[in-house]
Amino acid sequence: MERTNYSSGAPLEEKVGYSRMVKIGPYIKIGGTTSVQPDGTVYGEDAYEQTKYVLEKQIKLLEQANASAKDVFSVFIYTTDISQGARICEAYSEFFHDIKPLNTMVEISRLNRPTQFVEIELEAMLSE
Repeated sequence: MERTNYSSGAPLEEKVGYSRMVKIGPYIKIGGTTSVQPDGTVYGEDAYEQTKYVLEKQIKLLEQANASAKDVFSVFIYTTDISQGARICEAYSEFFHDIKPLNTMVEISRLNRPTQFVEIELEAMLSE
């Protein structure tokens, strides 16, 4: 199966040697994505805004592989504050309410920056 690596343009991707998204055959995985903007600042002051920003970013990546939100079958959400779960789910539902992929949300101790509340991974499969 053919493998395609996709970059988000983040400087660490090239420095460290990782891709933001990898497509192998019909399978697509987007690695942990936060609300860091191209200029290095964190977008959003709360978990809702950050979740929405991350999912918008990830769906734009999926589109590069001719996929969309409807192709997503699994979402992993990591948050530094599980008490914000309702707000995270509110943003998540705007994208996936009717699609209903698998969903896992766990609390973690921290992310790279203290103002980051959410990191999300997606898995998708293109229809044959």
